[in-house]
Amino acid sequence: MFVASKLISDLQEKTRLSAIDIGTNSIRCIVVEADPLGSFRVLDDEKAMVRLGEGLTKTGFISSVAMGRAIDALRRMAKISVGLNAEVAAVVATSAVRKALNRNEFLSQIKAATDFDIKVISGAEEAELATLSVHHNFAMAQHRYGVADIGGGSVEIVLATGHHAETITSLELGAVFLTEKFLHSDPISHSDLKKLRKYIRKTLKKTEVGDGLAATCLIGSGGTMTNIGSMVMAMRGEQYESVHRYEVLHSEIIHLLAMLSRKTHKERLNIPGLNPERADIILAGIILTDELMRQMRTNQLRINAQGIREGLILKSLQKRGLIPQSQKSRDWRDSLLEFARSCRFDELHSIQVNRLAMKIFAAVAAKKQLTARHEQLLEAGALLHDIGYFIGYDRHHKHSYHLIRHANLFGFTPREREIIANIARYHRKSKPKKSHENFFQLNVEDQALVRQLGGILRLADGLDRRRNRPICNIACRAHKNNFELKLIGNDDLSVELYSAQRKGDLFEAAFDYRLNITIEEQG
Repeated sequence: MFVASKLISDLQEKTRLSAIDIGTNSIRCIVVEADPLGSFRVLDDEKAMVRLGEGLTKTGFISSVAMGRAIDALRRMAKISVGLNAEVAAVVATSAVRKALNRNEFLSQIKAATDFDIKVISGAEEAELATLSVHHNFAMAQHRYGVADIGGGSVEIVLATGHHAETITSLELGAVFLTEKFLHSDPISHSDLKKLRKYIRKTLKKTEVGDGLAATCLIGSGGTMTNIGSMVMAMRGEQYESVHRYEVLHSEIIHLLAMLSRKTHKERLNIPGLNPERADIILAGIILTDELMRQMRTNQLRINAQGIREGLILKSLQKRGLIPQSQKSRDWRDSLLEFARSCRFDELHSIQVNRLAMKIFAAVAAKKQLTARHEQLLEAGALLHDIGYFIGYDRHHKHSYHLIRHANLFGFTPREREIIANIARYHRKSKPKKSHENFFQLNVEDQALVRQLGGILRLADGLDRRRNRPICNIACRAHKNNFELKLIGNDDLSVELYSAQRKGDLFEAAFDYRLNITIEEQG
């Protein structure tokens, strides 16, 4: 009884907040728990496709049917928040409610049904929230980039350099609005698509979206963007846990558009990666994305699966002093260490393994044309390789793989996260095999990279077999097909020598080297 009471008491002491975003197409509710270290974890993320803006373009009113769907969804989200003991920190409404002629009636009905006081926010406020989420999820300090949050009724566009927003624009170019205004045939006629594109292009050219230097990338949030990511992932034959931080090329968006525009609505329902509830509005959203990338002269789209609702949470946590107010750029390495510490990893051992791995990497990078980014992937794998101990010693390399694969690693794409997980997976026990599903699903280039970086990590881990850091330094020299590795320290290094010889198998195979390991006592 005492244990149960203590658990309930601890739960009540932790700050839990929920935020609700009432959009033109969908309503989203996110519930989080604040972390004492200044971050938060997501407890729930509920979504309801209510089509609040259905018919709004023609009538100017939110229909009674759509209003009923919204009330049902918000009642459900209120109960979820109460059930999780979360304070409803913010409930905001965007484009559809902003423009609806019966806006006051809608707000009063929601208040009566749920007791929510809804704040109707401007397009500029939407853009601010979307950008706040970008800063939390992407390392953009040295870049000029675009942000686009495509909703059902409007699109919010930001051009920024680092944390400085150059322009903020809100335009009535949402996927539902554009579909209802222009796309009326099935399959969509070429003339309708042409009119839609001309309208988008003309509207964008009135703004400053294409001014200044080219953007390095466009970071997109909203249902259109996440569905683009899911469809491209399916086209590539990739299987990652999430599209968050997924990278898509402009050419892939053009191919998607060409394929989708030839299909009927019924055929689009079966497109892999496309949410059937978006099959009728996806074309408008993709054409808008295509035009935004053309205007910004960028070739890369990066998916932010969080967006406005996360921005609401971040702002609420900042107001309560639970996370810093400053927009200081996050550091990928600090974020890795924060995650590893939450898994109670052996920090001194992992740092030692990483230090040794970096020295080996420097000696072999040129042979396989390994880059600075590959070095960061290795560092991530080295720091996280043993976090599987959090679950248990047995099969801890596999536990590490699963923990990393499901983690939200700041600064890394889904593909890179999968590579890091595999690097950690092979720091012990068997070498990579095509019969291993986690390895086989990688493409050929990434399989080779896992062998190389995994081989370095495996060898470096062997050099700290006793986890007491007896090796002060190592000297590495590659000569023809030999790799000479000298271990330097004051202690007896026979255990480390034996372990490195045993764990050097993957390194030798990946780099086509014969390992020659010797010991040099430090004078």
